[in-house]
Amino acid sequence: MSDLVLYGYQEEVVQRALQGENIIVWLPTGAGKTRAAVFVAHKHLERTPGAKVVVLVNTVHLVDQHYSKEFHPALGHHYAVTAVSSDSDRKDFLGLVLRDKDVLVCTAQILLNALTSNEEAKHVELSDITLLVVDECHHTHKETVYNKIMRLYLEKKMRGDKRLPQVLGLTASPGSGGAKSLDKAVQYVLQICANLDCAIVCTKNCTEELNMKVPKPVKRFDIVEERQEDPFGDHVQWMMRQIHCFMQPPEDFIPREFGTQDYESNIVALQKRGVEECNRRLIRCAIHLREYNDALLINDTLLMEDALCSLKDFYRETTIIDDTDRFLVNLFQDNQAKLTTLARDLRFTNPKMEQLESTLRRHFSPSVESRGIVFSKTRKSTSCLHQWVLANDSLRSAGIKSAIITGSAGMTQVHRDKTIRNFRLGSVNLLIATSVAEEGLDIPQCNLVVRYGLLTNEIAQQQANRRARAQDSHYSLVAERGSREERREHLNTYLAGLTAKAVDKIHQMSPREFRANIDELQARAMLCNRMAEIQMMEKNGRYLSANVQLLCGNCLTAVAQGSDIQLLDNMHYVNVNPQFRRHYKKGSPVLLKKTFEDWEPGCRIKCNNGNCNKQWGYEIKFRKVALLPNVAIKDFALQTPSGRTTVKKWKDVPFTVEHFSFSEYCHQHLLDS
Repeated sequence: MSDLVLYGYQEEVVQRALQGENIIVWLPTGAGKTRAAVFVAHKHLERTPGAKVVVLVNTVHLVDQHYSKEFHPALGHHYAVTAVSSDSDRKDFLGLVLRDKDVLVCTAQILLNALTSNEEAKHVELSDITLLVVDECHHTHKETVYNKIMRLYLEKKMRGDKRLPQVLGLTASPGSGGAKSLDKAVQYVLQICANLDCAIVCTKNCTEELNMKVPKPVKRFDIVEERQEDPFGDHVQWMMRQIHCFMQPPEDFIPREFGTQDYESNIVALQKRGVEECNRRLIRCAIHLREYNDALLINDTLLMEDALCSLKDFYRETTIIDDTDRFLVNLFQDNQAKLTTLARDLRFTNPKMEQLESTLRRHFSPSVESRGIVFSKTRKSTSCLHQWVLANDSLRSAGIKSAIITGSAGMTQVHRDKTIRNFRLGSVNLLIATSVAEEGLDIPQCNLVVRYGLLTNEIAQQQANRRARAQDSHYSLVAERGSREERREHLNTYLAGLTAKAVDKIHQMSPREFRANIDELQARAMLCNRMAEIQMMEKNGRYLSANVQLLCGNCLTAVAQGSDIQLLDNMHYVNVNPQFRRHYKKGSPVLLKKTFEDWEPGCRIKCNNGNCNKQWGYEIKFRKVALLPNVAIKDFALQTPSGRTTVKKWKDVPFTVEHFSFSEYCHQHLLDS
């Protein structure tokens, strides 16, 4: 640890934490927040008998990064440091792990599971921890896992329990919560402080050193004019109008503008209404309209052919059950040739893509060593942009070699590490990334960051901005003039300044005034949380689970009862009734890019009613014995004693879901067979 030397601005922000206070450290991306936390952890371990340090991160890929790049290299020679993530069998023995180790790096969900578990080997008490480091702590709000952990902390605190860990939060920006006024921004930042039971600190005396270490990039708005002609988009909208006429919408239905998020919300509500009214025509038309709306959104940002491919993929999986399906499928098939011709017409290319090409060409050439990141919205858009770069002769001649970075759902840790290593070495010089790279990932200095087709808050904007850390670096927004993206960028800049002013105002409070504000917010939060728990219990207990039927979301056939569903490992909602198997047929095997100790995926399952083929989820084999269908509630409708409805998430179902017991399952289903 003798080689761990902090910059002056890092020493400044950790002083109060070194004295044992609960502190949020606010430093920009690239300024070394994690290194500062390692320093605090080391001093804490030296000074605290029986010290136990737990470092929480909010995504799986950050577990190994924090362990292998920061905490283990700095502390591993003198202390027992380990990491536990969801693909580690040690997650089920966290209590035992913590007893044997001095420093533990894990996801917040793993710690929450351990705090709420009744199993002795797994259970952890907050009193077992002496220092709790919360990475990206601005996520400690509403129903996030971080906030659920801190509610347990606050409950103990309000009961007078003194055996609580010191809390050290780390953030690149606490955010403003979208507040437009200074007073509301102050309240939002105070609420984050209250949730973490922390004060917030930032650099005051060493700002010049900080700015030299993490220089701000030159910001540029690469704005294009509105597309003059878009015959492909026009034809898609014409097809949508044909569906509107066919589906005979309710008289009070007022459609929003096609190709917008507002229209998507509009049509999702219409689909739900169709379920409630047992109107399959309305349901199916709404589902297809949503796909056409997605195609318009893709067409607005990417290539026309990308939008067409999205529709082709959807209709490739669509089956015909009745005349509604026949009309919808025939409409697409009858117009597919026309759409294909329009998508290939180079006269109507997307001006945003042309501007993106120009922006990249401005910073890349074979004779200049450049590094860049393009941030885009979805995994699909990153894939489309990557393919576009590979096929673009102009970009290839500029020496651009691209690769994709996405979240753990679409990319393994090994693949991600290899991509970043190639980026460092120069065999890859352009990363096309989803927002996962905006937060936490250890990406080397870039001289160009581009935000493309993104609508995010000021926190994400600031994190992306500071990814451009090389000297004379540039930050570019590529957007259409007057678009929501351009307006949001200006708003985010304003909100970032408002956040800084809010923190300044908080710093002007006396310790007594600050503490009074925090105590009041914590008391209010605990009361609101209790009321929310009561309301949720009432909502989940509205009907007996045996009195609720699950209907296929496509053909509306009754296939299960609510009492068939149980929650496995606080994660998987499985159907434990063996009779459910006659309602589905198996599809292709599910291939996941990581393995798990207790279970492995089986085959996809889909509705077995005639030609329905609605995807429901997939089978999992639990402990090599129990074959359990793992189903998604969004793929079903609910028939309750009061009528039909739909919900997006299992937590919103109007009945209680029991927890899965392996021993009971074996006794009831395996031993009886």
